[in-house]
Amino acid sequence: MITLSWIIERLLVKPTEGTLTDVVITADWRCNGTDGTYSGTCYGSASFAPPTGSFTPYEDLTQDQVLGWCFSNGVDQSAIEANVSQQIADQANPPVIAPPLPWLPPVVVAPEAPIVEAAA
Repeated sequence: MITLSWIIERLLVKPTEGTLTDVVITADWRCNGTDGTYSGTCYGSASFAPPTGSFTPYEDLTQDQVLGWCFSNGVDQSAIEANVSQQIADQANPPVIAPPLPWLPPVVVAPEAPIVEAAA
């Protein structure tokens, strides 16, 4: 089973926007996934227009709130999660492999000889 998690890694703010302070204009997000053996990730940024309605002070923002803004402003949550899940599935069952060339003899790695130091 794949476990997915979303995080906000960074917020860019305008120090002042009209009468408001510390207005978020960009959020850098990341979606991580793992099945315990393999992992995948996808990241990006979402930009926001200046607020026109209610305003949440910067210090009161939550990660879930900002992720909601990202999903409302063009970040396709379902597509990103499908991409991360596919990365994990492709690691578990690679769709393309690179076997040895059939006309070359196989490479054999000889075991290393032990290092023996000379007695003084």
